[in-house]
Amino acid sequence: MSRLAPGSLDKPTPFELIRPYVFVFDRSLMMALSAVVVISLATQYSAGFDFPGRFEGHVRNLLVAFVVMWVAAATPPSLLMKIAVPIYAVGVALLLAVALVGVTNKGAQRWLDIGLTRIQPSEVLKLATPLMLAWYFQQREGTLRWYDFMIAALLLLVPVGLIIKQPDLGTAILVLAAGAYVIFFAGLSWKVIIGLGVAAVAALPLIWMGMHDYQRQRVLTLIDPTADPLGKGFHIIQSTIAVGSGGLFGKGWMQGTQTHLEFIPERTTDFILAVFSEEFGLFGIAILTLLYLAIILRGLVIAGSGGSTFGRLLAGSITLSFFTYCFVNMGMVIGILPVVGVPLPWMSYGGTAMMTLGLGMGMLMSIHRHRTLVQS
Repeated sequence: MSRLAPGSLDKPTPFELIRPYVFVFDRSLMMALSAVVVISLATQYSAGFDFPGRFEGHVRNLLVAFVVMWVAAATPPSLLMKIAVPIYAVGVALLLAVALVGVTNKGAQRWLDIGLTRIQPSEVLKLATPLMLAWYFQQREGTLRWYDFMIAALLLLVPVGLIIKQPDLGTAILVLAAGAYVIFFAGLSWKVIIGLGVAAVAALPLIWMGMHDYQRQRVLTLIDPTADPLGKGFHIIQSTIAVGSGGLFGKGWMQGTQTHLEFIPERTTDFILAVFSEEFGLFGIAILTLLYLAIILRGLVIAGSGGSTFGRLLAGSITLSFFTYCFVNMGMVIGILPVVGVPLPWMSYGGTAMMTLGLGMGMLMSIHRHRTLVQS
């Protein structure tokens, strides 16, 4: 019998060395996400059938998003804390640059031309803002005062105000929600929340006067889309027709008449849910909703078991931001919310939004992987 060298039993194999950096995905999250992606591929193939390269582009976007998710999941929260302030500062600086020298397209000044391509800095703030706020509250753990919440509100309102000015109401809502969730989870008093709600209702006339003409038109269209059925109300009318015509089990894959007769506007992006509902019906919508709920519940579990204040706040914000994506998109497709250009997570076509979602899910997985037994 050969004699083992001292310490050989403790020497890890090459597979054991690389395993922590390869198998970084949370199993529960990945199961639900994978199911949504399968539905997404089937729906995009049907919705983009008459758009050459659209399905292939969607597959590419999904692959890039999963690579981004893997990198984020392998990145420890301690590193995320170190880069929180620089990313936020760069994001706000880019928003200021957009306001000064940004590219205007279709009446909105949202992009920066950097030579090789155009970038939309507001997308960065969807995650940079909650990162910054989670870092801020981590620094003040155990010593929070009322003015800390005011400073946090200011850190939130700066990017939101710059994004509204572009104007980009959909992105502003998502950034505002992401930051507000962090402040809420940090311990904001219910008295303050109720007071802010009452103040917001009282300020509705001022908000209405401060809105752009097209934003006011969206609200009026929501109230009565038939007032302009071939113009401003066309999106809502056609999407609700598609949703209703799907019935209980839908018309079948690739059999949607509203879809393939091109009555549904933006059917591969903001109104992808109308395509899915027409072809798979209420039963399909129920399955998709349950998958989204599974992702949200898993995210809340991760937030509840986070190993630090930073991890808990960030995980909670990412999870409820995901909920906001779903709620706003579904609401506008079925006609109970104004059309604000918010994509349906993992379903809508779009590279930047897909990468943002992948990065957020990866951060969730990282927070779960690096949780500690001793909670702070």
